[in-house]
Amino acid sequence: MNLPPSVTERAFARLAEINNGADAPQALRVAVEGGGCSGFQYDIRLDAPADDDLILEGNGQRVLVDPVSLPFLEGAVIDFADELIGARFTIENPNAASSCGCGTSFSI
Repeated sequence: MNLPPSVTERAFARLAEINNGADAPQALRVAVEGGGCSGFQYDIRLDAPADDDLILEGNGQRVLVDPVSLPFLEGAVIDFADELIGARFTIENPNAASSCGCGTSFSI
């Protein structure tokens, strides 16, 4: 059985802050693409849902994962980190054999 990715309350809360006051709140899309310094990279952006997306909901917000990216994100945790080096959405991916220092590129 494949476990879908999960989203932390902190990530949903940050997405709610981003969408606060927006006329049309947007969902956060988390996708995996070929490229980056380790073979695959994450594409994290605001987007509208597609018909075949997995939609994860919480705190009145939505996170989208397309069916092609879903196997690469099985069991992953989507979070938000606010650190001295910057604030960003992060992905803890148990499928990644290695990753680069930037945290957006990984290999399987």
